[in-house]
Amino acid sequence: MERIDLLAVALGLAALAGVNLYLTVFATGLAIHFHWITLAPQYQSLEVLGNPWIISIAGVLYLLEFFADKIPWVDSIWDAVHTVIRPIGGALLAIQVLGHPSPAFTVMVALLAGGTSLIAHTAKAATRLASNTSPEPFSNIGLSVGEDAAVLGGLTLVHFNPLLALIIFLIGIGVFFYFARRILRSIKAKIGGARKKLDEPADRNVSVQ
Repeated sequence: MERIDLLAVALGLAALAGVNLYLTVFATGLAIHFHWITLAPQYQSLEVLGNPWIISIAGVLYLLEFFADKIPWVDSIWDAVHTVIRPIGGALLAIQVLGHPSPAFTVMVALLAGGTSLIAHTAKAATRLASNTSPEPFSNIGLSVGEDAAVLGGLTLVHFNPLLALIIFLIGIGVFFYFARRILRSIKAKIGGARKKLDEPADRNVSVQ
């Protein structure tokens, strides 16, 4: 049972890292440093996140992401840059949760955690890409605030009930895959419509000449 809980915490943190790696590390580090949470003996390896240097670096990077995440298209560029960073960060967090288990188990969890982070990151990036096709900027701000709130809520749930948190994350991933095709079709349709509007003036100029 203890190993299942460890796996649930590892994959839960990996999923949250896929949404916002820096907030996950920053909030967890603050909670550990100021003793807002008490780590169970099996999670003592996470104590390193309470290091002031780690908290400071994660805080600065989260501050950059906080503003970049709310500007249309800048958020998508930021997501593109983090396509590799978030899965690697999620895998490292998961390995840190495990402490020092067998090498085979570490590799297995690292692969699962990296995949989980990548799926969560892809879901976020695709949703942002869809919202960027709308002319108003308020959807980006709302999504960004909602994602941050979801990460903080997810961290709380991981602390109190890691198994339930993992089940909810898996359901969320399943829902994303269910709607992924519709989201991609919507993006293609909106991009196609925008291209038509851009091409129309050029076509008219050619016909007049």
